[in-house]
Amino acid sequence: MQGSRGRWLVIIVVVAVLGGGYYVWRSYASSSLPAGIASGNGRIEATEVDISTKTAGRIKEILANEGDFVTVGQVLAQMDTEQREAQRRQAEAQLRRAIISVDTAKSFVVQRQAEKEAATAIVAQRGAQLDAAKRRLARSEQLIKTNATSRQTLDDDRATAEGARAAVGAAKASLAASEAAISSARAQVVDAEAAVDAAQAAIESIVSDIDDATLRSPRDGRVQYRVAQPGEVLSAGGRVLNLVDLGDVFMTFFLPTAQAGRVAIGTEVRLVLDAAPQFVIPAKVSFVADVAQFTPKTVETEEERQKLMFRIKARIPQDLLRKYIRQVKTGLPGVAYIRLDPDTDWPASLTETLVQ
Repeated sequence: MQGSRGRWLVIIVVVAVLGGGYYVWRSYASSSLPAGIASGNGRIEATEVDISTKTAGRIKEILANEGDFVTVGQVLAQMDTEQREAQRRQAEAQLRRAIISVDTAKSFVVQRQAEKEAATAIVAQRGAQLDAAKRRLARSEQLIKTNATSRQTLDDDRATAEGARAAVGAAKASLAASEAAISSARAQVVDAEAAVDAAQAAIESIVSDIDDATLRSPRDGRVQYRVAQPGEVLSAGGRVLNLVDLGDVFMTFFLPTAQAGRVAIGTEVRLVLDAAPQFVIPAKVSFVADVAQFTPKTVETEEERQKLMFRIKARIPQDLLRKYIRQVKTGLPGVAYIRLDPDTDWPASLTETLVQ
């Protein structure tokens, strides 16, 4: 029993010594930095993406669990599409009906054009009859002057001419009606074709909704949370999964005014995590806040202005992230070392164990 206690005591002492040594090293490293290098505490973060529904519906199945690594295009969840499938079949039936309506409307146009041709022929026929009636009437009017024909014949020829004139007017009216019928039939064709376009657009919309019911990963990453469960009914935009984009990982830290003012986009940064102090991770500045995050109550004096803190974001290269994607973890605290003066050399402690 005493031997067991002695071993535990030794372990506790070793851990304390290592932990104390690490923090002594950290303090020494921070205090011994060259003038051109600054440091700030931060935490590893990554861009989060919500996998959400486009339309309201019921979750049929979820194919990813928390902690799973996923790739771009991978199916993560499937929404129930039974109702949308029924709507697609209905829209396809309407499309077939609209296509038949187009053919019917076009046949009406052909029929009306034939009727117009017949009406045109009748107008020509009635015109010829009118000309013949006029000539007979003119002869009768000459012959009546010499009593070479009877008054009855003259009256009959006059009546025939008037009848032929009326027949011409009726034939022309029939021709105009045929032309109007052609215009109406062509309008029906346009309307039927519009119905076809509307049915096709409805089908495309439904098919798009069905495709969107299959929720895919928009990028490589890791599933962080399952927000919903199979069988739940979600509204449009309802969250199903929360994804961490492991291709966009960064550390956010803060620097005072004097140092933040010297930071440029692309400035080199070295990251050391508390969980793995033996490794140094390269990064570059991708963002510098233009507004102070911590503002004292008064900034009237130069001393107070120097207390302003600005947020800096250092992004880890994507090639490095892809190489060590399985080891990437967000939320880990650490220290960011930033080279404010490009002519200043990195300390040996920040170059010997640099991750490549």
